[in-house]
Amino acid sequence: MDETKRPEIEQSKACPSGRVSRRSFLSQLGAAGVAVATVGPAAAAVPAAEPARVSEGTVGEEVQGAVPLRLRVNGKDIAIKVDLRTTLLDGLRETIQLTGTKKGCDHGQCGACTVHVNGRRINSCLTLAAMHEGDEITTIEGLGQPGNLHPMQAAFVEHDGYQCGYCTSGQIMSAVALLREPCGKADSDVKELMSGNICRCGAYPNIVSAIQQVRLRA
Repeated sequence: MDETKRPEIEQSKACPSGRVSRRSFLSQLGAAGVAVATVGPAAAAVPAAEPARVSEGTVGEEVQGAVPLRLRVNGKDIAIKVDLRTTLLDGLRETIQLTGTKKGCDHGQCGACTVHVNGRRINSCLTLAAMHEGDEITTIEGLGQPGNLHPMQAAFVEHDGYQCGYCTSGQIMSAVALLREPCGKADSDVKELMSGNICRCGAYPNIVSAIQQVRLRA
């Protein structure tokens, strides 16, 4: 047999279709891995992917259509640039970095995003940031601090009014607003006014107990 034809015969036996065999592919892959480990990642570098587009509501000139906005949050004037479509929730979380206000359903159904605007509780996912220039906005970060908790925060701790904690900031913001709203004395009255805030862990009895404690001491 002509020795010059042997490689072709061996290749044909290894993979009759002429495709790269699994053994050959794994061998090449292993060799490439060793090369990267030996000479460093630069030798096997691939062209960098195109940078992702800046998301809506991010600070900076690179946001197309961004407009300057001045908000008063937790007693401080804050100048930001946001897309006109940015919700108050996203403006607080993504732009101002006040992440205590949570995004749950993003449809105004769970209450996790509750904040106070001019003393009234609202779902911040249902309103645009640009609509609140000059308004007094309070988030959970402005309610109390470690070592100086708001009475409602302290009551939630005392009565274990939370489990996973994701809804807790919205629950507390609603509960504090409830103190200024007409509400009957019964637990059922509190439950009715807190019905817009969902606790998926089911800590409702403890939440009601915490609120009633603060109401009695007020």
